[in-house]
Amino acid sequence: MNKEDINSIKELLSSPKKIVIIPHKNPDGDAIGSTLGLLHYLKKYNHDAVIIAPNDYPDFLKWMPGEDSVLKYDHQKDECDALLISAELIFTLDFNSLGRIGNMEEAVANTKAIKIMIDHHQQPDDYAKFMYSDVSMSSTCEMVYNFIDMLDDTDKVDADIATCLYTGIMTDTGSFRFSSTTSATHKIIGNLIEKGANNSQIHNNIMDTNSYERTQLLGKALSNLKVIPEYRTAYITLTQDELNSFNFKKGDTEGFVNYGLSLKDIIFAAIFIESQQDGIIKISLRSKGDFSVNELSRSHFEGGGHTNAAGGKSDLNMSNTIDKFISILPQYKKDLKA
Repeated sequence: MNKEDINSIKELLSSPKKIVIIPHKNPDGDAIGSTLGLLHYLKKYNHDAVIIAPNDYPDFLKWMPGEDSVLKYDHQKDECDALLISAELIFTLDFNSLGRIGNMEEAVANTKAIKIMIDHHQQPDDYAKFMYSDVSMSSTCEMVYNFIDMLDDTDKVDADIATCLYTGIMTDTGSFRFSSTTSATHKIIGNLIEKGANNSQIHNNIMDTNSYERTQLLGKALSNLKVIPEYRTAYITLTQDELNSFNFKKGDTEGFVNYGLSLKDIIFAAIFIESQQDGIIKISLRSKGDFSVNELSRSHFEGGGHTNAAGGKSDLNMSNTIDKFISILPQYKKDLKA
């Protein structure tokens, strides 16, 4: 984001505005953390700001300060549509295509509000007047901190803002393990702790949420784990019946795909989760090194994301989806062997 854009945004924010902040559908820790962090910042200047999430999200994200004010479009459509119509500014966080907000897409596309995108995914669409897009960033939460810094306003970061931004950075970097974690990321984390983010408590709030049934579901997922050694690939399947057997709740499979990636000599892992409600197989992909799951997902599974973390979907049944997945691996044999 250049200096001219920053000055224009400063001018827009110089007087109270009606603002809507939007994360992507099925928001994760980075999406909720970044939207809440930005919300707390904008409230300091008396902006009439609100977060509208396309749908609900896991309970382990519902402890963050201000979370109880988040509206859910799929359950509060009339109220949300009225807010979108009256909005003067719309911030879209942690996504770069309006297709990522599900049933909100048309309403947001048709609004007259000025749109500001803050996102770190690849290949952004051109829908926002102001775009802060940087695929090298660890997380959108890191970018929100930088955005506040660009506005010369990091002195306004308090414990609530720090807590939300720390949460998103931590979750999107795998607790600072992923290669996107840089020295700059750690400096920001240090600043957030100084501002009041309780790092050990945040980690406990996110990680120490296992129920007996979720642990049993993990056991089932691991029993379904398959390895394709010639392609250094591992994958997990979970059918709707298997999910139902363990009283599945939204967010219960978070992180399961990483177990496949943790295996020796494996550089590509996938998990396939049946959703009868949506009529699809939901797919999460992870990789190590330079193997781009973003490219693979965009090419074959109507998805995308980052080089090492992406999502997608399949309209085929589970068996045919797995057959398709295995059939495309030879196209990537050279990269997977590298």
